[in-house]
Amino acid sequence: MPNFPLSIRSFGVHAILIEWPNEVKEVILEDILRFSKHLKTNCLNVEKWEMVPAYNSLTLILREEPIDFVKLKQRLEKWYAERDTSKAPTKYYWRLPVCYDSEFGIDLEEVASKLGITVEDLIKKHSENVYTVFGIGFLPGFMYLGGLPEALEIPRKKTPRLKVAKGAVGLASKQTGIYPQESPGGWNIIGHCAVPMFNPKSENPCFVSVGDKVQFYPISRAEHDLHIIEGEVGIYKLEKKEWNA
Repeated sequence: MPNFPLSIRSFGVHAILIEWPNEVKEVILEDILRFSKHLKTNCLNVEKWEMVPAYNSLTLILREEPIDFVKLKQRLEKWYAERDTSKAPTKYYWRLPVCYDSEFGIDLEEVASKLGITVEDLIKKHSENVYTVFGIGFLPGFMYLGGLPEALEIPRKKTPRLKVAKGAVGLASKQTGIYPQESPGGWNIIGHCAVPMFNPKSENPCFVSVGDKVQFYPISRAEHDLHIIEGEVGIYKLEKKEWNA
């Protein structure tokens, strides 16, 4: 694992921001996750510190007291040089069902037309690809999934919608993602995922973590409606396995 030049700066009284080179690369995300694991295991009290990895940064938050920035910066530089790179954090591969029915994929035909491909081709390309979770944010449980095929890259909508449905699957630039709750949004909507992405009542509200892999698979409207019911009563079984690639 290479050593990257880090920028470490104060991010308010209770947080510090560590930034890697400003590039969207899995090797950078991998280094961030390894360093985060090293901090949790060997350096910081995980009961006091919150760590938020995303794309090319790691934010450390200490809510109980102000951070001594100069002192912590020196320690972080030392800890990064000493970090254990022998074992990466465990990552998981998730298969999530998507219904690409025209009722849900309200931008499906428009997107296919702009990209110069058929709707069937769009669905095939979107569901065959394996994506990396580069960040979780914007909304609780909103996954920023990188690795979208170049043939599906399309800009955000010029005018965002005031209301995007919970579970809507969208495309924006080089990313795809699922809206975990109803909200405004400017992504191009191509389908709907029946699996609840965020449950505040659960011990682990968002089951997916940064660094995990996600692949979609097409389902019929009838299968989608069944999964909705299964999710509401808490019996839907997620497809998950360890990712070893």
